[in-house]
Amino acid sequence: MKIGNVEIKNRIALAPLAGYSNQAYRMIMKEFGVGLVYTEMISAKGLIYDNDKTWDLMKFDEREHPIAVQIFGGDIDDMIKATRLIEERSNCDIIDINMGCPVKKVLKSQAGSYLLLDEEKVYQMVKAVCENTTKPVSVKIRAGWDHTSINCDKVAQAIERAGAKMITIHGRTKSDMYSGKVNLDFIKKVKESVNILVFGNGDIKSIEDAKKMFEETNVDGIMVGRATFGNPWLIRDLVDYFNDVPLKPAPTRQEKIDMLLHHFNYLLSIKSEKIAVLEMRTLASWYVKGFSNAKEFKSKLVYVKTKEELLELIKTL
Repeated sequence: MKIGNVEIKNRIALAPLAGYSNQAYRMIMKEFGVGLVYTEMISAKGLIYDNDKTWDLMKFDEREHPIAVQIFGGDIDDMIKATRLIEERSNCDIIDINMGCPVKKVLKSQAGSYLLLDEEKVYQMVKAVCENTTKPVSVKIRAGWDHTSINCDKVAQAIERAGAKMITIHGRTKSDMYSGKVNLDFIKKVKESVNILVFGNGDIKSIEDAKKMFEETNVDGIMVGRATFGNPWLIRDLVDYFNDVPLKPAPTRQEKIDMLLHHFNYLLSIKSEKIAVLEMRTLASWYVKGFSNAKEFKSKLVYVKTKEELLELIKTL
């Protein structure tokens, strides 16, 4: 499958997740065979103002290709400037525009889901980004602002007219946030309204969920997010299943502990010990889900401050 001139080896993409999908997380998912990864959502203004933390989010390992950089902003001129900077300073493969984030901080800047309220602005912004990069452009959207304004098909058509090569549709509205169930009808509606690639996103926690999304919506690919927390084996199983490769056994307790350590070592290689430990305190909880002593482990985890303390605690699993 090709997104513009970028080839991806399968139909499984890893969702951009703020605070989670850093280089360490993405590299592990690449090891498990995911076809496409995304950076965390990056502020166009942060890039323009040359904010070091913002540019740090742009860093990736060469082994992560193909990789999409996801940017957000409410001002078209800012998006043009950010796109030009990415064009000059990054060898990422795809530029993705976030038009789906429902978080207040993003909506305040008239970005994310806020843009769904103005189909003409969607068109103008996507067109402007496409005209200022040689990289293919993709866009992530939701079904609409709320259930009285479902306009994902019209937004998708505007995105296609503007020159984007792919759309990812999360089957919820802005007002839904992450509650309730994803609505596959919204995803199907987008797929039927455009000719460019469409990926479906939302509530994919198993092979059965993925099968249902493919079968009921006819999407070209799927984007998987939170269900991969502590469970990169889900990516492996999805890739194998849709490539007609026999499924491997579920991970053992020891394999989960080994992966927890592997993830921690990745974090230590790209971040300070203090930050790596803080992030791992959240991530480790996911890896031990279902363990008989998980509750006791988690209660001690919140007090861990150093690498040595965390490694000692992991030995008790």
